[in-house]
Amino acid sequence: MQNLAKWISSLKSRFFNSHSHTKLFSVIPVSIAGAFLTGVCLSLLFAACISPIFTNTHLANASIPTSQLIAQKASVLRFGYQKSAILIKAKGVLEKRLKPEGVDVKWIEFQAGPQLLEAMNVGSIDFGHAGESPPIFAQAAGANITYIAGIAPTPAGSAVLVPKNSPIKSVTDLKGKKIAFQKGSSAHYLLLKILEKSGLKYSEIQPVYLPPADARAAFVKGSLDAWVIWDPFYAAAEKSANARVLIDGAKITNQGGYYLASRTFATKNPQTIKSVLEEIKKLDDWSNKNKDQVAATLAPVLGIDLDIMKRATQRKNFGVMPINENLIAEQQKVADTFYQLKLIPKQINVRDAMLTPQQYAAFSPKI
Repeated sequence: MQNLAKWISSLKSRFFNSHSHTKLFSVIPVSIAGAFLTGVCLSLLFAACISPIFTNTHLANASIPTSQLIAQKASVLRFGYQKSAILIKAKGVLEKRLKPEGVDVKWIEFQAGPQLLEAMNVGSIDFGHAGESPPIFAQAAGANITYIAGIAPTPAGSAVLVPKNSPIKSVTDLKGKKIAFQKGSSAHYLLLKILEKSGLKYSEIQPVYLPPADARAAFVKGSLDAWVIWDPFYAAAEKSANARVLIDGAKITNQGGYYLASRTFATKNPQTIKSVLEEIKKLDDWSNKNKDQVAATLAPVLGIDLDIMKRATQRKNFGVMPINENLIAEQQKVADTFYQLKLIPKQINVRDAMLTPQQYAAFSPKI
């Protein structure tokens, strides 16, 4: 239990110290002034000064193929990850695969998908994973990201939790109640679908937007009526946060998550992405057959009890899926849901954040 408290505390510290400053937009005002004659004179003077340098550079690069000038392969893969998918880091398989290809791996941790994609948009990471909802919010805000592959759904790995002694017995009892979740996360979408199925409107609850560590603290303190969360936070709360499961995601939604990358990185580094997806697939195939070993590997890495990790691992489906028309159609439904509720500022077409079929064919794993 002591280890669990340290784990939650470290998550909170990392979030506020490292990622709270990240923004999806920055606006830089530009002013243009000056008389026409002055501008012409300065331009001629500048051109005269730099022309020898430009000429030399041009000649020096004349023997280099244009494709190499345009697309230089990255020597580092900055991989953003969350606690829900830390196994690939713990196993070290990417380092072994990419080192001979001249690529180092740098791991950067995030509490949830929205923060991860904010970092991707501003160029702090190249590749990462998130649930179905964060890419929708990111795209609506103009983020330059693209979908790389799908992640197998684990609907039973997320749930709405209430205190054990709570009078809330059904979803309809959530009317007017304070419910915490990470805004723009898979928990957000799960709650929307649960409310919809029970005949409640989103406007009939009190949403409390909190990242996992803060939500847990508020839940334990008794400041919330309910908390929507995913594993391993969910399993940890079941064990030690006096929580009762009101409803989980089984039979509510079958949406999975996604691996994503900055469009620039994806376009310039298809071979690196191919290698990464192949290693993810191999690890996922092994994990589905060895869930107890997965739990035993992750428990000490995360600093939480083995039985908590076993609970989370047993209800997880491991798998990577190529982007196809079915996934695109399902993701469009998610986007439309958020837009209809005015939770994103504009309607989006998720296909605009996709690559071409030829690009996907070049690196997608064979299923």
